Amino acid sequence: MASRHGAEFRAEAVRIALTSGLSRKQVAKDLGVGFSTLNRWIQKGRRDPGKPATQSDLEKEIAELRRENRLLREEREVLKKATQFFAERSK
Repeated sequence: MASRHGAEFRAEAVRIALTSGLSRKQVAKDLGVGFSTLNRWIQKGRRDPGKPATQSDLEKEIAELRRENRLLREEREVLKKATQFFAERSK
């Protein structure tokens, strides 16, 4: 029987189950998988510790989010200065 869920889905389900703070039963229900299936994926993940590709994907995402965060902070500073400028000008 072929697997209905891809490796990426299984990895994300395990990550959610371990980090979300929700019970495993709730996570399994939310994702539409069986409780025992989710537990099996978690156990398999513990036997086969983190894959480098998954870790590098996370590192890339973190770097991208940091760049975006820096850009948003810079934009916010520009908007603050513009607001001050127009507030002083309207007086």
